[in-house]
Amino acid sequence: MPPERYLTPFTTILSLLRHRASETPGEPFLIYQGDGGARTVFSYKEIFRQVCKTARYLMRMGIGRGDRVATVAYNHSDTVIQYFACWCMGAVIVPVNIGEDDRRIAYILSNSDVRLAFVRAEFAERIGKLLPGIPRGMKMVIVGGAEGAFETAVEAENDGPDGLPETSPEDDALIVYTSGTTGHPKGVLLIQYNLLVDAMAIAGWHGMTPGERMLCVLPIHHVNGIVVTLVTPLWYRGSVALRRRFHTEEFWTTIAREDIRVASVVPTLLQFLLHAGPVPPETDRSRFRHIICGAGPLTCELAANFEATFGIPIVHGYGLSETTCYSCFLPLEVSREEHARWLRDYGFPSIGVPLPVNEMAIHDAAGNPLPENARGEIVIRGHNVMREYFAEREVNERTFEHGWFRSGDEGFFRRDGSGRPFFFITGRLKELIIRGGTNISPFEIDEVLMNIPGVRAGLAVGFDNDWYGEEIGAYVQKADGSEITEDQVIAECRKVFSFQMCPKVVVFGDEVPVTSTGKYQRSRLRPLFARWKTVQFSESKKRQ
Repeated sequence: MPPERYLTPFTTILSLLRHRASETPGEPFLIYQGDGGARTVFSYKEIFRQVCKTARYLMRMGIGRGDRVATVAYNHSDTVIQYFACWCMGAVIVPVNIGEDDRRIAYILSNSDVRLAFVRAEFAERIGKLLPGIPRGMKMVIVGGAEGAFETAVEAENDGPDGLPETSPEDDALIVYTSGTTGHPKGVLLIQYNLLVDAMAIAGWHGMTPGERMLCVLPIHHVNGIVVTLVTPLWYRGSVALRRRFHTEEFWTTIAREDIRVASVVPTLLQFLLHAGPVPPETDRSRFRHIICGAGPLTCELAANFEATFGIPIVHGYGLSETTCYSCFLPLEVSREEHARWLRDYGFPSIGVPLPVNEMAIHDAAGNPLPENARGEIVIRGHNVMREYFAEREVNERTFEHGWFRSGDEGFFRRDGSGRPFFFITGRLKELIIRGGTNISPFEIDEVLMNIPGVRAGLAVGFDNDWYGEEIGAYVQKADGSEITEDQVIAECRKVFSFQMCPKVVVFGDEVPVTSTGKYQRSRLRPLFARWKTVQFSESKKRQ
């Protein structure tokens, strides 16, 4: 698949959105429902009108092609419009997860050289305090405030596409920051073509047809929410029901009310739905086809229990921000029995076979391909692979060693009767912790643990958890004479980290396992946290 040969008939987001607005102006594209229950429907014509107005506003604010624009928000129709406005004028979106701590948010805004940030009113004070530490300065535009200044300014703009800059499939479109083993987050740089080609592949794989609706309950600061449930419906001329956040008790009623065909979730949400129990009998799910699941560790047990309880197939897949989103899925056309075997019989649920827009293989450390059943590193190359990590030259050289993107994940493959390779992920060569689909670097937590008075050594340990795939524990060796407690360790960590990134439990020990060269053996500590596998941790109540 020569990279210079585009596989998509539409090569820019502006050309695709303009075509949809002209072709089917009255069809719905975005249905947004906030926590208050209000439901707002945007047709293709209306969404394009709002996108053009916002793009012109950005141009009047001095934003040009290639400039970075941040969004500090939650799932909202405003945020969707801001994304598409930037793409339609060639600017670059930098979505910020408000769940990150202040120092990481400040790093993201500074590292990506953001020129302007759309900030929801409730976060304005917090972000305003970070502005003095951003070297080149950054304009902050408050969205959703009582005065409505931004909304009023946008409404005054022209609503047509005339005068917008010409865009290119090679234009930078998105910088998504993901945790890395070096501690500071790395910016995954995706171009417009990456978004379009992966959306095309996802739509084709899942058999999405014009007019069908997908459900988005995942955060749209993550590539899963952006690519699977925003760009993909645009690609196949469908629509998306966007929820402010995931609510277990409203999931199945939303499926029925909005006539959803496919929803995208992470394994954590499957566990929440199982815990909530059976679907109310009056809820009509007859047109709901399947659930896409990825972005975190799915166990054979969870997959089997979910499918047995709800009778809904899980189409398991795998991908990374670095590959735009998904790179492989379980096939839809296999029999129910074969589907169950791939999810159940090999110790790990299969992540499926590669999408047509990319290739996958298993390599050893030297870049040599490994045979069937041999464990090695999952590597990927193709049209959906990122351009680079933003401003990370040395990291890029290592990441693309031997001509493939090296995922850092360990896996293997097995072939079916027709010779197709079905891939499996067995763990991570990198030591990232994936909690609820979010990557967390243990090294940042280590640094805080090591500096707590009374702690000689401390390591963050990701352990298996039924609710979030993985949770975070701390293994602590006390200093001589120290009487530090678990609550004190966690309290010190909470001074620095959000609840999501903070250790939930502490195990004290006398020795920290190390290799012969003195490197910590974090993996040997995981069994110490096994008794918390079924525990659900929440901020309001530490253990449930």
